[in-house]
Amino acid sequence: MSNTVIKVSNETLNKMKDYYATSLTANTPPGAVFSAKVNGATITAYKSGKVLFQGSNTASEAGKWGSSSPSPAMKKSTSSFTTKRNVSDHEFRPPATINQLSIIGTDEAGTGDYFGPVTVAAAYVSTEHIKVLEDMGIRDSKTIKDPQILILGRKITEMIPYSLLVLRNEKYNELQRKGYSQGKMKAMLHEQAINHLLGKLNGVKPDGILIDQFCEPGVYFRHTATNGKREVPLYFSTKAESISTAVAAASVIARYAFLKHMDLLSEQAGVTIPKGASSKVDDTAALIIAKKGEAALAPLAKLHFANTEKARQIVRKAGL
Repeated sequence: MSNTVIKVSNETLNKMKDYYATSLTANTPPGAVFSAKVNGATITAYKSGKVLFQGSNTASEAGKWGSSSPSPAMKKSTSSFTTKRNVSDHEFRPPATINQLSIIGTDEAGTGDYFGPVTVAAAYVSTEHIKVLEDMGIRDSKTIKDPQILILGRKITEMIPYSLLVLRNEKYNELQRKGYSQGKMKAMLHEQAINHLLGKLNGVKPDGILIDQFCEPGVYFRHTATNGKREVPLYFSTKAESISTAVAAASVIARYAFLKHMDLLSEQAGVTIPKGASSKVDDTAALIIAKKGEAALAPLAKLHFANTEKARQIVRKAGL
C-alpha cells in the first residue's frame, strides 16, 4: 500500500468533502475533517489542510487536487495523470480541445471563508476572446493577488457575457439550518447561473458548459434535480480553471464580487473583516460579539463554521 500527502487550502478542503460526499466513512480520526474510501484509495483530510491518500490508487486520486509527494514507485503514475490534465474519470470529462471552444465556464468563491457570502459566476468566453483574456492574465483567481483581481474583474465584466449570483450570509445560514449542505447550495447556484447566462446569450449556442467540479456529477444532478442531458454538452473537471479560460474568467468574476461584498461587510461591521478561517478571523468574530452581541454575526458570517464557537470561547475567557 502506498501513501501520498498533499497540502490544500480551506476552500479546496470543502470542495473535497462535497466531492466525496457519497463515499464518506463513519469513523473519522482525531483532527480530521472527513475520511472517505473511493477508487481503491482511502482519503483522510485534516484541519491543517493536509490530506492523506492511502491504497493502490493514491497518485491519480491525489492528482485531482494538487501536487503530491508520492513514493518513488508512484512518480510515473502521477506524471501520467498530470498529462491527462487532472480531469476526473467519468462520462462528463471535457475533451482535450476544451480551451479551443466557445464555452460557458463556472466557478465560485467564498466557500472556505467564515465571513462573507458565497459567490458563483458563469462566464461565456468565445474563441475570439480566449487569447485576449489570456494576454490580460486571466487564470485561476487563487493565483492572483486581490488588488489585481479588482482590476481584472472590472475589465472582464465589461467585456464578456456573464451571470453572477451572491448567496448572502442570512440566506446561507437559513438554508444551512434547514439541512442544506454547502455542496447542495453551490450546485443550485451553479445551475441557476448557467441558466441565467444561457438566457442572456440571445440564441447563441455555446460549444459546451464546463463546471469546476466540486462534487461527483451524480451528486450535482441529485442536488439540482437534473440529469445532465442538455442541448449544450455539459462537462465537469477538477481544477478546471487550469484547462479553461472560461472557468478562469468565472473564478476571477466570482472572487471580484466576493471582495467587493467583503468591503461592504467591513463597513457594516465597523471593523475590517478578514478573509479565510484563521485565528485572526476568530479574534474578529469575538470582537464583534463583544461589541454588538452574537446576533450581529448572522449577516456577516457562516455560523456553522467552527470559528463561531472559537469566538465564543475567546469572549468567555476574556470575560467580555
